[in-house]
Amino acid sequence: MKIADKTLNYVKSITAQTISKAGSGHTGASLGVSAIMLALFKDHYNFDISDVDYLNRDRFVLSAGHACPVYYTLLSLFGFDVSLQDLKDLRNYASKTPGYPDNKLTDGVEVSTGPSGQGVANAVGLALAQTIMAERFNSVGFPIINHYTYCLASDGCLMEGISQEACSFAGNLNLNKLILLYDSNDVTMDGSLSMSNRENVAKKFKAMGWNVIKCANGNNFNACSRAINKAKSSSRPTIIIFKTTTGIGTAKEGTSSVHRGVLTSEELKIFNKKMGVSENFYIPNDVRDWCMASSRMGKLNHEKWNQDLAVYANSNPELYRQFTNFFDKRKVDFDKIARNAYKWEGLSSKDVNKIILNEICEKLYQVVGGTADCIQSTSVFIENAGNYNTGNRRGRNIHFGVREHAMAGIVNGISLYEDFVPFCSTYLSFSNYMLPAIRMSAIMGCNSLFFFTSDSIYVGKDGMVVQPIEQLGQLRAIKDLNVFRPCDINELLAGYKYFFREGGATAFVLASQATEIVDGKYKEAELGGYILKPAKKEADIVLYATGSEVALAMAVANELEKKYDVSVVSMPCIEIFERQSSLYKNKVLQKGASLRVAIEASNDNVWYKFVGDNGLVISVEDYQPSGEGKEVYSKAGFNVKDVVKKISKKLTK
Repeated sequence: MKIADKTLNYVKSITAQTISKAGSGHTGASLGVSAIMLALFKDHYNFDISDVDYLNRDRFVLSAGHACPVYYTLLSLFGFDVSLQDLKDLRNYASKTPGYPDNKLTDGVEVSTGPSGQGVANAVGLALAQTIMAERFNSVGFPIINHYTYCLASDGCLMEGISQEACSFAGNLNLNKLILLYDSNDVTMDGSLSMSNRENVAKKFKAMGWNVIKCANGNNFNACSRAINKAKSSSRPTIIIFKTTTGIGTAKEGTSSVHRGVLTSEELKIFNKKMGVSENFYIPNDVRDWCMASSRMGKLNHEKWNQDLAVYANSNPELYRQFTNFFDKRKVDFDKIARNAYKWEGLSSKDVNKIILNEICEKLYQVVGGTADCIQSTSVFIENAGNYNTGNRRGRNIHFGVREHAMAGIVNGISLYEDFVPFCSTYLSFSNYMLPAIRMSAIMGCNSLFFFTSDSIYVGKDGMVVQPIEQLGQLRAIKDLNVFRPCDINELLAGYKYFFREGGATAFVLASQATEIVDGKYKEAELGGYILKPAKKEADIVLYATGSEVALAMAVANELEKKYDVSVVSMPCIEIFERQSSLYKNKVLQKGASLRVAIEASNDNVWYKFVGDNGLVISVEDYQPSGEGKEVYSKAGFNVKDVVKKISKKLTK
């Protein structure tokens, strides 16, 4: 038996063993893609197990995250820090081999995947980032950025809308270093693929500007390797359609029952015998050596790249300086910007954001991004930076088109490349389209920036369809996503300063209307919440508010002070406030007050946590009619008279 065939059999056997021991997993896809994955790792995937973050490595994204058991098997075989014991611990509590790939847990995993299609968009982002780096820093004779992005996708991945958006985008931009490995097995969990999808994938991708390669035997190592090799010379992004048999080698191969099926001990014995394997969790020396030869070659490739980089530095000193500076996390002097913030008083937070973003972009070239076809509405644009397209890979403004979901997923991919700080923007009401990708951004710890404008019912004439009533609550419900809703320039700057210091997925929720001057506290806002207006002695009433409602809260406080001692608390980022000490939080919340009131033009129930059982939440519970923004806002009860009336009524109960 040839070593390639023997190795493939061991890959299948060990993978089946891990799933059976775990008692759950996806045997079908894991076995079905084993030849594709082995061919990729052995003959094409450029990596260095001694330095998994090596810049010019290839990137691999397992969008079909349910096939992770075979991924873990290959990581182990090729020398990554995944042991046989780790394979035995598949899906066990706190193991390095969870039920779906986790980029923070498992050595060699680039991207966390699981929700179908997300990985496809992430791969597009990685491939896009590579083109920016190559265009900016490669010189004649020195292609220091020259690698591929591979992504393995399933039938399910390609049925998801996000992957269609992302692939259309990639084809339009001709991302030729992107290779999509499509596991076409014609089976889904519920049965035959034809029950839900009969489209011609090849014609569809050709229409989107992709190169299409068909591999009739996707379960054959050599056929898979030849197809991948052919794809690497394409001038367009390539999809390789591998016809595979799900659960190949098992009694239920080719059927939906093996999709999530787990081989019994008896079935596993029969399967192992068919594979010519007599041991459990054992790797023969010749199999290990054959795999590790590719790992050693990857290390040599890295060493050669380091040598080439040294020559490049001597031959292109200025370009090399720019190259190293690109990764220099120089800090923007937000304190200096804050000292001059008075110049922008009266502008909407959306318009001020444009000014601040451009000041940052003058210093940090790794900041890139764009909108979902709404620059004129969100004002998120880098001046004098050009548009990113096939003829200008240096352009920093990315036109995502009306593809909100893919836009967020692509931005996550860009952020995972290497120190990029990508952003995207749309209306707050359309954040719903993006929630799965935003959630994955938070899970992976991406430094992705999401700018949302038209932050409340103040959108006015556009009516209830685009009124963002529930969106703030939805965003705040995503763990590890910082949601900033600043009341003015100072709080916006504080949010930026926190992001560039701490990182992490961050959403800025911005008003499109001109804001009243509030004089928010720049330094205190970094704590997420603070006392904007202290009580004269001990507060009778405490008003909590965010964004545009902070100015309203201040006006309400002025009216109430005729009878009560009132304090106003601005809460630009609840998530950050919650991380502060209990001592600080209690000081700000002032729980001893007779009445605590939250004022926000949303229906977020988080405020009941702060106001207490006897508190009052002034919110928006119903969609409002269309009309002038100011009128709609006021008619919904967001005016001094109505708020004071509600508070007075509460106090008399």
